[in-house]
Amino acid sequence: MLPFSLENQTAIVTGGGTGLGLGITRCLAQAGAKVVITGRREELLQQAAAAIGPQVIPMAVDVTDSAALPPFVDRVTREVGAPDILVNNAGIHVKKPALEMTDEDFNSVLHTHLTGAFALTRATAPGMLERGKGSIVFVSSMTAYMGMPLVAGYATAKSGVIGLVRTLSAEFAPKGVRINAVAPGWIDTPMLRRAVSADSERERKIRGRIQIEGFGAPEDVGWAVVYLCSEAAKYVTGVILPIDGGGHASF
Repeated sequence: MLPFSLENQTAIVTGGGTGLGLGITRCLAQAGAKVVITGRREELLQQAAAAIGPQVIPMAVDVTDSAALPPFVDRVTREVGAPDILVNNAGIHVKKPALEMTDEDFNSVLHTHLTGAFALTRATAPGMLERGKGSIVFVSSMTAYMGMPLVAGYATAKSGVIGLVRTLSAEFAPKGVRINAVAPGWIDTPMLRRAVSADSERERKIRGRIQIEGFGAPEDVGWAVVYLCSEAAKYVTGVILPIDGGGHASF
């Protein structure tokens, strides 16, 4: 088997029906994996699966409903195969000045990005640990590395992801399960376009930081995820991989 191949593997991608998750799903499928995409909007998942092909299986679930996640993993195992790969990508965004952000705003972002990701990991990891293999990838962000205004909840959640990756990596690596994260910078998705559409100064400042001109594509993140899940990365765990066109290293 080629080192970057994911043939005969089953993957779960949360938020896999749009944006970054859709790009990740495309790449995993091209690498040979069967990909179960999740989200709350069944119609959107169906459309995404139809656009990519029969290797993509839509199954609606809400990652913030922790009680629904163990039955969901059981269903994936029964209908598609035991998960070899989990990509915790689902997320929401609230762009507000910190002092205007309500408890509900703040907690809703943390609950999706961090609590929901941990709950699904907790439901998925036991099978991987029992089999002695598996790869779990979280999606962090450049907001975990640099101070950006108006994203207090998002930055807190994405910083928490980094701590979670390092802790789980230390616990799971001796049992054959690798835990890593990607940290996308400014990727051309609907979420980014909403964030800059009415804020030209913010967009100018972002573009000024990027060493490789322009915004990234979802597939730029997707191929990094393929690498982290493949045999090519069998000695890689506990890593937070920036995918940002050099933004975090800029002057």
